[in-house]
Amino acid sequence: MDGLIHFAANALNDNPYFSAGAGLFGMGMGVALLRRFGMVASLLIRRNLTLTMEIASHDTSYQWVMHWLSKRARSANSNKLQRGAGQHLSVETSVVRTETGRIKAAFDFIPSTGVHYIFHQGRILRVERVRSQSTLQGASIAPFESVTLTTVGFDTRIFLDILEDARCAAIAKDEGWTVIYKAVGPEWRQFGYPRPRRALNSVVLKEGLAESITSDVQEFIDSQKWYSVRGIPYRRGYLLYGPPGCGKSSFITALAGHLEFNICVLNLSEIGMSADRLEHLLTHAPLQSIILLEDIDAALPSREDTNDTARLHGRAYEGMQSLTLSGLLNALDGVASTDGRILFMTTNYVDRLDPALVRPGRVDYKAEIGLCTRNQLVRMFSRFYPVETAQPLASATPSQHPLAERFAEALGEGIVSPAQVQGFLLIHKSAPHSAMAALPEFREVCLRQRAKLKQA
Repeated sequence: MDGLIHFAANALNDNPYFSAGAGLFGMGMGVALLRRFGMVASLLIRRNLTLTMEIASHDTSYQWVMHWLSKRARSANSNKLQRGAGQHLSVETSVVRTETGRIKAAFDFIPSTGVHYIFHQGRILRVERVRSQSTLQGASIAPFESVTLTTVGFDTRIFLDILEDARCAAIAKDEGWTVIYKAVGPEWRQFGYPRPRRALNSVVLKEGLAESITSDVQEFIDSQKWYSVRGIPYRRGYLLYGPPGCGKSSFITALAGHLEFNICVLNLSEIGMSADRLEHLLTHAPLQSIILLEDIDAALPSREDTNDTARLHGRAYEGMQSLTLSGLLNALDGVASTDGRILFMTTNYVDRLDPALVRPGRVDYKAEIGLCTRNQLVRMFSRFYPVETAQPLASATPSQHPLAERFAEALGEGIVSPAQVQGFLLIHKSAPHSAMAALPEFREVCLRQRAKLKQA
């Protein structure tokens, strides 16, 4: 047996093909072991010697960090964004309206999908942006994205500094502007371009009403500890009702600018809106934002208004939506409802709202914003035609125009909406005497329109 084994071994050694194959096999095993060792060593280094931070696109800080990276791309050559292989950047276009009314476009270079490198605080940062083919749940227009930052070291303060710098830069970018958000799938997206903050006194309401609402909102913002100590849910609901064109939405926009808040607009009649999605949106609304539900009467069917006869007579809540009234009520003040929320609802027909929707706890403050009073007409006329004094137009109490009282008396109280008055005065924006001359005809037109509405 030993002789047979010895003979076979000698035969194999003398075979050149076998020797070459054995050598190749040995080399392959060696290369495989080296690759395996390299992978293990790389994994150990990444786990023990590097820091990694991943930010998903649905997180609030994602847009902050992307804006921060775009600023790095615009900075000095020593700090500019470098790509691992070649130059491949994405363009983000932002549109801004200036104070003169002109629209300017700005182009920011942000890292495209792939790997990039930047220098920050004397350290190399590896930036990897990944875009998944699968879309966000509930939205089919935007893929899921993430950006991952990696650097060598042990101290996480570098990431905290980056996030804080990005947050401050985002706040500074929107300073002096009101940002409008709309729901896209399960998240909030900026809608259009930021708008200049509107002065609160630019919306002329019934005397004392704007001050009353503003004071109530400000008191709520300053009373978080008071609510917490007494175990009262820290949220506040407001209902503004009245005819169209009386300034409900305009006042909310001006109030947001006064408080330095943004506005989140929710469309409850949107296809695909469900109770779960609504609760998620209310819970994850951007901080320092007013949530606005416009024309709430047309969004959902009330429990008293679901029969065919009511719908034929033009009552509100026509059609079946995926969001039910019960789902809306639970989202507003159910167990899962969020704290720290300021919610405004508007309607032209307050009598069509379900009583459960406007009960205390869901609506804490109701205010009627109706047709122009005599005092409103005087103030609107004086604001359009300010008396030439040292007092600026933006002051809280502009000087009264000599023709303002005659204008209010000739037009009459409870006849026109502020939108109608504004449209009329815009035609004569530089000629108060021309406005007075055309006032009788304007009044007759408004009376005829109101008579037709009453007959309809």
